[in-house]
Amino acid sequence: MTTAKTLTILGIETSCDETAAAVVRRVVDDAGQIRGEILSNAIFSQIKEHAPFGGVVPEIAARAHVEHLDGLIARAMRDAGTEWDDLDAIAVTSGPGLIGGVIVGLMTAKGLALARGLPLIAVNHLEGHALTARLTNNVAFPYLLLLVSGGHSQLLIVEAVGKYRRLGTTIDDAVGEAFDKVAKLLNLGFPGGPAVEKIARSGNPTRFTLPRPLIGKAGCDFSFSGLKTAVRQLTAAQKNLDDQTKADIAAAFQTAVGDVIADRVAHAIEMTNEILNQTSGRLVVAGGVAANLALKARLEKTASENNYELIVPPPKLCTDNGAMIAWAGAEKFALGQKSDLNVSPLARWPLDPSKPARGN
Repeated sequence: MTTAKTLTILGIETSCDETAAAVVRRVVDDAGQIRGEILSNAIFSQIKEHAPFGGVVPEIAARAHVEHLDGLIARAMRDAGTEWDDLDAIAVTSGPGLIGGVIVGLMTAKGLALARGLPLIAVNHLEGHALTARLTNNVAFPYLLLLVSGGHSQLLIVEAVGKYRRLGTTIDDAVGEAFDKVAKLLNLGFPGGPAVEKIARSGNPTRFTLPRPLIGKAGCDFSFSGLKTAVRQLTAAQKNLDDQTKADIAAAFQTAVGDVIADRVAHAIEMTNEILNQTSGRLVVAGGVAANLALKARLEKTASENNYELIVPPPKLCTDNGAMIAWAGAEKFALGQKSDLNVSPLARWPLDPSKPARGN
């Protein structure tokens, strides 16, 4: 009788303003079924450090990674009940992201890999998001991915580990960045996404009219710069920016974003069906904006109308975390992929190498 094959991976994530480390196990049972187990998932959020500035300050982020990463790795190992000899490899985000933070994580992982004699796996941060649903929901390839966060807005077909076909991306700003900007305009605090969503619940989305950039246009690209500008002009024009007006502006903005994303996703589903010769499929949503319940409800409707199943990982695994990097590393390592210790950090690293790294 054979035994299950397991890989135990330490994952390190420092690409933006979350310092994270996790231990994940990839198990293949006797029937050949793959499942993921999160043994630990330690995260230090830098929200308090960046809140006074209304956004992420790269230098502050990098300094916080230096101060907290070693302790988080020790905590992740302790929480998992794992010794260094239990690990099969170390996975680390090596891009894209704020280059200072990426360097901190990558250099730490290199030092540990060298000292412990463990293989190193350089992981694309976006690939961590792209494969999370396989960890949480055991989703089979292929599937359509909507990646929406503070730094990224993309639609991709996930065909296999390392094989991604980008259908659309933002031509200017990411949707999460737009949420942060609107929150700043309305003095709602940082991070902007949860703040806008909260106040929008008591707002009237029809009081103000805002543009829907690219809606109805061919393709799957996004644009949010014009929408941000429209909110800024609308806010400046208000003689009394009271709480109800703020709520109404937030609701109008969030509804506009939902309309745009739903339109772009519908186009992407059409393209995916044509490419894969199918009439139904799965839509996976990842990234911090995926935690927005109003947008999730809108996407559920769009998916259902197009005979697609909507899959959204738990909120704590939609935002940046070490578990997604460990899992992506496990998927790559299971295919015999590993990295040299001279691998370089990258500020930009498109998942689809045939497409330029424009937008986010």
